[in-house]
Amino acid sequence: MSNENIIFNEDEFNKFIIESNVVGFFDTPITLKSGRQSYWYANCRYLSNTFQLLDKSAQYVLNFIKSEDLDFDYVYGVPEGATKLAVIVNYKLGMERPEQRIVIGRGRIKEYGAPKDKYFIGEVKEGDKVLVLEDVTTTGGSLIKTIKQLKEVNVEIVGAIGIVNRMEKRDDGKSVEEAVNELGVPYYAMSDSIFLLPMAKIKFNPSEEVLKQVESGFEKHGLRELKFE
Repeated sequence: MSNENIIFNEDEFNKFIIESNVVGFFDTPITLKSGRQSYWYANCRYLSNTFQLLDKSAQYVLNFIKSEDLDFDYVYGVPEGATKLAVIVNYKLGMERPEQRIVIGRGRIKEYGAPKDKYFIGEVKEGDKVLVLEDVTTTGGSLIKTIKQLKEVNVEIVGAIGIVNRMEKRDDGKSVEEAVNELGVPYYAMSDSIFLLPMAKIKFNPSEEVLKQVESGFEKHGLRELKFE
């Protein structure tokens, strides 16, 4: 895909994420899917609450993809958080190329059949160029599982995109980017918590105690230091 005249405005996208309430704070910590406790959240499901939000999100994804000049056959959303967004991205691509395919991942794997039927709904062909889309990456567990499933059906994974990167180390000390790269897949993040959290602080004005807990979390798990000043 040509990146001519295509601009992905990161500052504009970060503002859109904050305005859409994707990032915010908790007075009482929650336990993430990774098992860690957190005083803040990144929930991209807010982006699919209305068609208007979903359509705008999909356009940002398309702009990002085109800016990176990525060549692919279709976008595949990690089940189930990024499924709806990936479908709309492929639909918008289909306005320009009617042969555009849409492949959806099963939230619950079928217990029988070939991998193409166990994991996917839609036509998956050997050698397909696939761009994987994830909503939020923390330790990358769901993303890596999806990449491995795709590799079972012998497609070419040209890249993995995270809408929001929480910028945390995995238990093995690696970043999500490093873990994904080890599978031979380039990782791209459209936004990350280091930039988003200070913006969320201005919008939500959480207590000093919550801010200290968030900073403490980054001291323990963060890829970089985070200070609210």
